Amino acid sequence: QVQLVESGGGLVQPGGSLRLSCAASGSIFSITATGWYRQAPGKERELVAAITRGGSTNYVDSVKGRFTISRDNAGNTVYLQMNSLKPEDTAVYYCNALVTTSHGAKYNYWGQGTQVTVSS
Repeated sequence: QVQLVESGGGLVQPGGSLRLSCAASGSIFSITATGWYRQAPGKERELVAAITRGGSTNYVDSVKGRFTISRDNAGNTVYLQMNSLKPEDTAVYYCNALVTTSHGAKYNYWGQGTQVTVSS
């Protein structure tokens, strides 16, 4: 079993910052890639940022220059630093990880989501 636990969401004013964390635990052999997705009411879930085991990153155009994805040395905790937040960033943010378990199986895991609200 693998668990992804997100934290760090909340209410922030436009122009403010938040840092989201995603901690993976359980029967993990390796994590191939971790991504942050978001889903706003009435919209489809979209990939916001991702980081691979090799350290490559990619971002959706709307957050480039404002958001930064990073991870700790062990690679099991991934962060999303969000600066210059806009009201359109309001959404539930989900962590996703492609995990190879200690038994050699590969699964796609999701966290429970954390609400980010940008409003004055």
